[in-house]
Amino acid sequence: MSDIDRKIAKGAAWMVLFKLVDRGIGVVSTVVLARLLLPADFGLVAMAMTLIGALQLLVAFSFDVALIQNPDAGRDEFDTAWTFNVLFAAACGVVLALLAPMAAVFYNEPRLAAVIYSLAIGFVLQGFSNIGPVSFRREMRFDREFKFLLGKRMATCVTIPLAFYLHNYWALVIGQLTGTVLSVWLSYSVSDYRPRFSLRAKVDLFHKSKWLMVNNLFQFLNNRAGQFILGRYAGAQALGVYSIASEISSLPTTELVAPVNRAAFPGYAKAAGNLAALRASFLNVVSSIAMVALPAGVSILVVADLLVPAALGWKWQSAVPIIQILAIYGVIEAVQNNIGYVYLALGRTTLITWTAGLQFALLVSLLIPGILWFGVLGAAGAFLVTMILMIPVNQYLIARCLGLSALQFVRHVMRPLVASSVMGAVVLLLKDALQPRPVTLDYVMALLLCVAAGALVYAGSLYALWRWAGRPSGPEGYAFARLEDVLRKRGRVSSQPPGA
Repeated sequence: MSDIDRKIAKGAAWMVLFKLVDRGIGVVSTVVLARLLLPADFGLVAMAMTLIGALQLLVAFSFDVALIQNPDAGRDEFDTAWTFNVLFAAACGVVLALLAPMAAVFYNEPRLAAVIYSLAIGFVLQGFSNIGPVSFRREMRFDREFKFLLGKRMATCVTIPLAFYLHNYWALVIGQLTGTVLSVWLSYSVSDYRPRFSLRAKVDLFHKSKWLMVNNLFQFLNNRAGQFILGRYAGAQALGVYSIASEISSLPTTELVAPVNRAAFPGYAKAAGNLAALRASFLNVVSSIAMVALPAGVSILVVADLLVPAALGWKWQSAVPIIQILAIYGVIEAVQNNIGYVYLALGRTTLITWTAGLQFALLVSLLIPGILWFGVLGAAGAFLVTMILMIPVNQYLIARCLGLSALQFVRHVMRPLVASSVMGAVVLLLKDALQPRPVTLDYVMALLLCVAAGALVYAGSLYALWRWAGRPSGPEGYAFARLEDVLRKRGRVSSQPPGA
């Protein structure tokens, strides 16, 4: 394993650890909040976040990417990036306040204006976040990145006690605003860098970030188009169901894989001058992603009908088929999403923009009729079909960039795919045999049993396939070799007589 691959693996371990903790907190928060609040409460805040997300595009120049890519970036570049963030956030906060009444009329939701006013304050404050922590990723010091991100996540935990006290959507709004204030303070606590107002590097930063801004626009449209159209035509109730379904389905796939991508990009940037090294690193990362995303997505697919009553409650039953559709979507997206980071490392930002634009065009052509004809299910189906159609496009482009054959790519995901399929079949059989009563506790016990059985079947199947393939190197080989070493050492220790 090369030095870069080791750093990527170490960084990925820190980032996955953070995401496990983060999503653990997120799961608990979602479950508690879903039982305390109504779907319409989540839908109302989602309407506001759609507008805020649209305006965030005005400050989404991805300056952090440019700072990571450029090994010569110094104080001028860091200060300029921070200054732009402050100025654009302040401008967008004013625009948000002006648009709030019109948004309330558009959605026919009078309560929305006050929500937007409140969240606009947090938007402005977020712009003052310290730019210094970007250096943690740039220098691949992911242990410090872990502490920073974990601190930011803990700052959002104020939402739960607020929900117990308020029992309405203001718990979500005030909780997010409080979390923003604490995260800005934390950004200055973890880094001794103190930014200053400066625009000395404005030309260089804009030149490197212009295509990334267009890409961010398409990424936002791809992610938020469904919520925007659902909120307009189906109302807060339907949007709330979709938002929670999307949250649950993405927990073990795209959300868990995101930290791997976060750790991989700095390594790709360092290996960009060596195509063979970059290709090897990419395949190792894809294999690692497949090992996590495939079994996680299949698990959500097969146990969604147990998960929703057990975790969210019976009032969320309509979310089950949506979660199942989006679980498949999340698996495909997780495996494909890392490709964009290779383009960034190679400086091929136009490829990211054009593929995102094509994906948006396909999505819109499917999304509007899907929602009008089938409602929330149509929205989920449109996302899934779009992602399936993008597979050959993404594979063709990455093959051209890295000199990579389709067989090489498939070989690195085939064993996790087969093992996940075996796991899914076993869990389906077990679930049919259990047939729990319509009681929450029965569903909780059935869910835990299915998850435990699925984990054992997946691990055993993947290990058998790895041995059958001749114990190839890579993430599987590293994980299983370490496991065998641990078991071998414990076997030797346990076989010794007492006092030996």
